[in-house]
Amino acid sequence: MKIGFHVSIAEGIDKSVDRALDLGCTTFQIFTRNPRSWSCSPLKDSEVEAFKEKVKRANITPIYGHMPYVSNLASPNNEVYRRSMQTLKTELYRCSELEIPFLVVHLGSHLGAGLNEGMRRIAKALDYAIRDADGSVKILIENSSGAGGQIGSTFQEMKQVLFESEIGDMIGVCLDTCHGFAAGYEFRSLEGLASTLKSFDDILSFELLQLVHLNDSLGEIGSKIDQHEHIGLGRIGDEGFKLILKSPLSRVPLIMETPYDKRRTDEDNMKKVLDLARPS
Repeated sequence: MKIGFHVSIAEGIDKSVDRALDLGCTTFQIFTRNPRSWSCSPLKDSEVEAFKEKVKRANITPIYGHMPYVSNLASPNNEVYRRSMQTLKTELYRCSELEIPFLVVHLGSHLGAGLNEGMRRIAKALDYAIRDADGSVKILIENSSGAGGQIGSTFQEMKQVLFESEIGDMIGVCLDTCHGFAAGYEFRSLEGLASTLKSFDDILSFELLQLVHLNDSLGEIGSKIDQHEHIGLGRIGDEGFKLILKSPLSRVPLIMETPYDKRRTDEDNMKKVLDLARPS
């Protein structure tokens, strides 16, 4: 089982590899820059080489990049939309430089402009960025909780984005358990999980699934509350994660994006997942 965390790049992007190893990760995810700013400095050759060398020595794969929070690929605001498209293009280039093979992308919110218009703009943005990329980095679209006009809260909406894209065969999927649960998908019973997985496979197919964001949910099922919780301490709970970790979802890499607080450390969340994954 490949399992890891989203880790910090503070004090240098290569330090993320050290942090991942300290946590016992066999895969990990990073932002390549400040996720709350539009601007970023170009990567220096020295930091790129330091990162790649540490990854090679650690033999830790795969690694995932994540798009900055500021972007909204569905935005009806033309300036925000333009900057979001350029940010996506830049992130694909940065991941390519770092030899990171996947970039996780939130689809964004239509902000009242309508679902169909939002999906059209997302597909156009994805095509714009991919068309000029070197093909070494695959975009993974992530499901959403559905709050505030967010697109991608249903598997059908994600499929529609792929259908709208001219280069949809170059795009994969990241499934976030917190977002899925908040959007109304069940994970806490054998029957509920089986129904969720069948729906995913029928609409999108498991062939597209490249990553699972393994997060518990502070909100109840269908609440649309996008707030991650420590593994087992939220509404999905221990029993839900026992089922998830014994399901086909555990066959793809698992990345935790659990909170940073005093109740539990990343090491504790790692131990919890490994304990829940053990045969009964």
